[in-house]
Amino acid sequence: MALPDLDTSVGHSFGLEVDGVAIKQINEVSGLKLEQDVIELKQNTADGKYIIKKLPGRPKAGEVTLTRGLTGDNSFEKWVKDAHFGKMGNARKGGAIIVYDYEGTAIKRYKLTNAWPKSLEIGSLKAGDTSVLTEKLVVTYEMMEIE
Repeated sequence: MALPDLDTSVGHSFGLEVDGVAIKQINEVSGLKLEQDVIELKQNTADGKYIIKKLPGRPKAGEVTLTRGLTGDNSFEKWVKDAHFGKMGNARKGGAIIVYDYEGTAIKRYKLTNAWPKSLEIGSLKAGDTSVLTEKLVVTYEMMEIE
């Protein structure tokens, strides 16, 4: 069901699927971006005026950062190991970031093609600190489609 007129989605209702499997406990998704090159066409008109036209170019690949609290789940580490050791057949995966409405119905899917982990960063370890320890996974993808 679509959102009613003048309503918008809230930023806390989202999910992540990788190869059809839901990844749980994601706190934050950042860097989700659809971009393409711009081609400048410089030319003169019939009356001799110089103009610049901007044309759409090739789509650009992108990166998205996934953050979650550090848990016993080692799915991120397994995925990183596959990419690190060159097992790209296993590392390249399809995935989607899904935005939900207030009733839990999916309203947007940002589908990622040939996504694989570029880096995994563990949050700071500090004596006496009481904050949640996090892990950030940077995933690069070849193409993003909005469904």
